[in-house]
Parts: sequence; C-alpha cells; structure tokens
Amino acid sequence: HSVSRASPNLTFVPACLPPDPVEVEELQRFVSNSKRLFVMTGAGISTESGIPDYRSEGVGLYARTDRRPVQHAEFVRSASARQRYWARNFVGWPQFSSHQPNKAHLVLRDWEKLGKLHWLVTQNVDALHSKAGSQRMTELHGCTHRVFCLACGDRILRSELQEHFEALNPTWKAEAFGVAPDGDVFLTDEQVRNFQVPACRKCGGILKPEVTFFGDTVSQEKVHFVHQRLAESDSMLVAGSSMQVYSGYRFALAAREKKLPIAVLNIGPTRLDHFASLKLNSRCGELLPLIV
Repeated sequence: HSVSRASPNLTFVPACLPPDPVEVEELQRFVSNSKRLFVMTGAGISTESGIPDYRSEGVGLYARTDRRPVQHAEFVRSASARQRYWARNFVGWPQFSSHQPNKAHLVLRDWEKLGKLHWLVTQNVDALHSKAGSQRMTELHGCTHRVFCLACGDRILRSELQEHFEALNPTWKAEAFGVAPDGDVFLTDEQVRNFQVPACRKCGGILKPEVTFFGDTVSQEKVHFVHQRLAESDSMLVAGSSMQVYSGYRFALAAREKKLPIAVLNIGPTRLDHFASLKLNSRCGELLPLIV
C-alpha cells in the first residue's frame, strides 16, 4: 500500500484552527472508552488527499460553481448524459485514481488492527480506505474503481475500462478546466461531442460505475448489514461528514435511538450537532493521529 509522505494537499480543505488540546483530550477519552467503535467517514476525510468535496464552505463544488453531479435517472435514460459523464470521467481518471490515503485513513486502519474499531462505513467512492488497508469496512455508496453492466451485471475494473476508452478514442483529446468530486472534471459540450462510449463486452448493455448516483438508493441488503454492525457497536464516530445525505444520516439516528455516545469530527456544522456527545471542528488528518 503506497502512501504519500508529502504534506497534505489543503486546496479543498476549509480553513480551521489547529486542534484544541482540551478537544484532543475529550476525543481521546471517547475513543478509550469505546470497546466496539463504529466509524462513519465522509468526503471531508479525503479532501486532505487532494480530492474536492461537494459541500465544504468556500472550497466545495457547490460553493465554487453552479455545477451539479449526474443524476441516476438521467444517466440511465440519456445516451448524451452518459457520453458527457464518461468523457469527463475518462479525463479525470488518471489523476483521481492516483490519489493516496492520508494520515486519517491510516489511523483508522491502525485502530482496526488494534481491535479498537469494530466497523467502518464510508460514504466515499474513492477507494482510499481500501488503499490504506482497511478491511472491516462497507463502502456505502460503492466505489468508482469498479464498473458494472446495468443489463447483465457483468463487472469490470475501472482501470481496464480506461484501456477500452483509449482504444475507441485514439485521437480524442480534451483539456479539463477544473476538477470536481469523484473523478469528475469540467469539459464543454463541444469537447465531449465526439467521445465514444463502449458497451458491455458480454451483452452490449449500458456500463455504469458501481456507485450510488444522486437520486438512486442504497440497496436494502447493504442498509440492513450496516444496521447489524451498528447494533454490535457501543459508540459512533463521524469523521469528515456534514451528514446531509440521508443514506448516512439514518445510521446516526439509529445510534441516537440506541443511546450510543456519538462524536463528530468535521470542519463546519453537521446535522448531528444538536445531539452529538462531542463535536470537534478540526481536520481529520491533523486530529486523529493525536489519538493513541
């Protein structure tokens, strides 16, 4: 597992103060008192690896631009929407797939090895927890590194699909003028017009990333599995998420119902602030390594 030892890339991280020693102590106590810690991470844990998010104040996609991510229904219904999505993803993939875990991902991997962390659920689709070596983990919204056919279910690695794109588009070139979350980049309609999109190698069906797009839902099977892991846990830590998306928020509501202590580590407000036992306004990669 190669990990960049360079300084964190803070381009997409909102400004915040260094961790308060009192807060460090409080989180230390929270983690020490946990025997079966349930951790949920969001985009804010990966911004320090150079990946932009949607909602961060001032630096997230929604703050920087009026662009919005592709909707599930539009992707399924419209060939031009798929062409636009895949052209942008093709351009963004080399950089997106090269991002490496930061200190926060590595700390959570180490907690798992030490038996502190019972289960990790990530809302991210960037594979950074996998690259860090986490194993007791559920990717709630899937992962961009895998692609499947909507018709027959055949699966292919996204890296392999990149080679198909290159073979179909030998002379096509486009320079991105900005990056967005989840491997997306900004291209004009003119740039994507002649981009060719491959069909499923088995049945000729539509290829889609193994990711829950906006407007789609997480499978009931996966939701049930995560609820089971939460039921086995004695506390919950939310790291790098405002929990605005219900698919993740529902587990915090379940934790509150079970009267589990909940700690939140996120720059900026979250939906849990009014019922969390502990709220910390720091960078995940700066605060988590201080916890032993």
